[in-house]
Amino acid sequence: MRSVVLTKGVPDFSEGAVSFNEEGHLERGKTPTVMNPNDEFALQAALQTRVRHGGHVSVMSMGPPGYKEILGEAMESVYADDLYLLSDRACAAADTWATAITLSAGLETYQEEVGDIDLVFAGFKTADGETGHTGPQTAWAMDWPMVTHALALDIEPDEDRLRAKRLVEGDVDEIETVESRLPSFVVADPEFEPSYRKAAHRLEHKRLRRETRARAEEYEDHVTVWDHQALNLDPDSIGLDGSPTIVSSVDPIPKAPSEREATMVDPADEDGMTTVVEELQPFAAGGE
Repeated sequence: MRSVVLTKGVPDFSEGAVSFNEEGHLERGKTPTVMNPNDEFALQAALQTRVRHGGHVSVMSMGPPGYKEILGEAMESVYADDLYLLSDRACAAADTWATAITLSAGLETYQEEVGDIDLVFAGFKTADGETGHTGPQTAWAMDWPMVTHALALDIEPDEDRLRAKRLVEGDVDEIETVESRLPSFVVADPEFEPSYRKAAHRLEHKRLRRETRARAEEYEDHVTVWDHQALNLDPDSIGLDGSPTIVSSVDPIPKAPSEREATMVDPADEDGMTTVVEELQPFAAGGE
C-alpha cells in the first residue's frame, strides 16, 4: 500500500502572528508560514491507512524552498518515509488550476521514479484560499476516482477497493457509504477521526512514532526537490502564466474590534505607572 499526502504552507492567521499593511492587506513576507490546518485530517487518514495495512507514505507539496519545514512537520504527523517538494520560480503565483497541473505532474513523476500510488490524500481546503478546488482538480487531471468529505475509511487491498463514509451537507446533513476502486483520491473532512480499535494497531502506531522521531530530526535529508524541468512541464502552463483565474479586486481584511477597553500609559508618566503597579500588585501576590 503506497500513499501520498498533499499539503501546503499557509500564512499563520493566529492572533499576533499575522501582519497587515496600512491598507489591511496581508504581508506574506512578515507573516510566519505554517502547515495548512485542514491538511492535518488528510495526514491522519493516511496514517490510519498505514497503521492498518502497512506500506509506504510520502508527503508532497508545491511551494518555495522554505516549504521544506512544512514537509518536516508533516513527516512527524504521518510518520512519512520521504518528502517531495515541487519548487520552481515558474510555479509562483499559481491559481488552483495551475497548482493541480503541477501536482498531477509530480504524482506522475513519482510513479515513474518511486512506485505506483494506491491512494492520494488531500485536505478539505486551504486557510488562505478557501476554494477547496485543488484536491478535486488534481484528481481530475489524474483521471482518478475521488471521495470527498471522508469521515471514515477502510481499505480492501486484495480487492483494490476502498469503502468510505462521507458527509453530505444540505438542509439536513446525511452520511453516505461509498465504494471506489484503487488508485483513488481521498479528501478528508475536518470531522475525520482516526480509529485504532485493535491492540495490534495501537502497538504499530507507537512503533511508527518511535521510528519516525529520529528520521524527522534530519527531515531535510529525506526531501527530494523537483523543478518544472524534472516534471516535464511547459512554463507557460503553470504558475501565473498558466493560471486562468482573474482576480478583479482584493478586499482588505478588517481589523477585529477590541473586546475590552484599554488605557494608554506613557512610561515617562510617574503617576500613571504608579497606578499600573497598584493595579497589578494583587495579581502578583496571587490575589484575584
